[in-house]
Amino acid sequence: MNGAWVLVAAVYLLLFPYHPGLRSPNELCRLWQTRALVEYGTLHLNPALRDFGPVGDLSVKDGRYYPSKAPLLSFAAVPIYKALSLAGGSHRFAVPEVPLVFWSRLLLTVLPTLGMLLLLRRYLLAHLSAPVADALVVTYALGTLALSYSLLFMSHQTTAVLLFGGFYALWRCARGEWRERGYILAGACAGATVAAEYTGALGVAGLVLYAVLTHLLRPEPLSERLRTLGRAAALATLGALPFVLGLLAYHQAAFGHPLHSGYKYLADAAYQPWHLGGFLGIRTPDVRAFALSFFSPLRGLIPLAPFLLLALPGVRLLPRQGAEARALRAFTVTLFAGYAYFTSSFTYDSWGWTTGPRHLTGLVPFLLLPVGFTLERLRARGPRWLLGAAAGLCAAAILVTGALTTVNYVPDSVSSALFGLVLPLWRDGFFPPTVLSFLGMPTPLAGGWVVVCLAAAALLVVAKLGQGRAHLLGAGVAVVLVLGALALTTRNGPADDGAVAHLKSVWLAPPGQAATYWPTPPLHR
Repeated sequence: MNGAWVLVAAVYLLLFPYHPGLRSPNELCRLWQTRALVEYGTLHLNPALRDFGPVGDLSVKDGRYYPSKAPLLSFAAVPIYKALSLAGGSHRFAVPEVPLVFWSRLLLTVLPTLGMLLLLRRYLLAHLSAPVADALVVTYALGTLALSYSLLFMSHQTTAVLLFGGFYALWRCARGEWRERGYILAGACAGATVAAEYTGALGVAGLVLYAVLTHLLRPEPLSERLRTLGRAAALATLGALPFVLGLLAYHQAAFGHPLHSGYKYLADAAYQPWHLGGFLGIRTPDVRAFALSFFSPLRGLIPLAPFLLLALPGVRLLPRQGAEARALRAFTVTLFAGYAYFTSSFTYDSWGWTTGPRHLTGLVPFLLLPVGFTLERLRARGPRWLLGAAAGLCAAAILVTGALTTVNYVPDSVSSALFGLVLPLWRDGFFPPTVLSFLGMPTPLAGGWVVVCLAAAALLVVAKLGQGRAHLLGAGVAVVLVLGALALTTRNGPADDGAVAHLKSVWLAPPGQAATYWPTPPLHR
């Protein structure tokens, strides 16, 4: 599987889907706060907005503007900004936008995900055979929201990395493979999760449930179980405390109350209704929100990553014996139910201009083990064509989500992101910018290789899961059915054409051109 790992690393390290003309609000509001922290020594963005231009996704309190997002990534990017400023001459306008976005993504969202893949493989290998574990890790890396949000400076994949890191520490402690101080790491990951993304608290609640059950379900006297649980809770609290206190202090300084977040003071009145009612905008479930979050051809979780359907039968196959297995089973079911409730109870329209339902990113890694058990059952007992079909769903996820990630900014008006947006852009030579673009290679050569890498990874995953004519036939049929369903939902009307034209107008490296990494001379205003 070494070849697939090389493909994964190449895609993550070289692909750079970014277009300054879009003024990506979720990313730039964070980085403008980074600018404010370094250049002006302030939490608010007012001087940065004056000197570097307007951005979106803001909150306003007493005339001062702040990102509406949780602050962890803004602060984490400060040393990156300082290093770039030193390289650019250490003046106020020394750091151009493109290198700031590139290095912030690489160091804070890309590399952490690549590290997570190593832990994920180790975790899956404890339960699954090597072929299935390797195939799932590659599919997760290239065929899910993990790729999309590793290549955006947003907090969604950061949340997934932190949640899985916390879970991994709890899992190793529950198995007796780590000392109790591993709970400090678990707590730190949990605290950092909420400091990175407020809705990450949903995943943290799942981690708490898992930790409690792994202690209470042990075959030990109740007093001993409660004693060890108390120690674990104390250590986890110790790890989480710096992040929680830091977040509360930030809220106090920015919004005048430790429990008031930026969502209470949104600057754009059009967004405010999304966060009113219920708890932070989370209300009773809505059938439309549920259906579109999971099944919309534009950004539904299943059309983009159809192999995740295999998690449904896989939950029934999860082990049932032992405290760890029972806790894992309850954790998986509860986490899925919680995220399904959340995405069904929040305003679906607020996901806009993204690849997939972005707030489900933290759920995806925890669906891989149930998927793996389904694949193992098919390898052991299922007909070859059915195993091939399951492998084809993995391949389709890589082809679809991988392709969408090369664009990664999907307008709400598009009927189908693949056939209505991505393929028309590719057809006209608008392939994604890459590091090769910065080295002088023109589009489409600099980005066309991504398509080859994705196709090669999809083929390797199919081959890893099985061999034979029936297997390949089943895989081929599954891929055709997935792509065919997306094609049938594509209207290719004025809305699709308008979205394609808009992205062409802001493309970082249009056909025949290379991308400019660092403006010369440096940017001054």
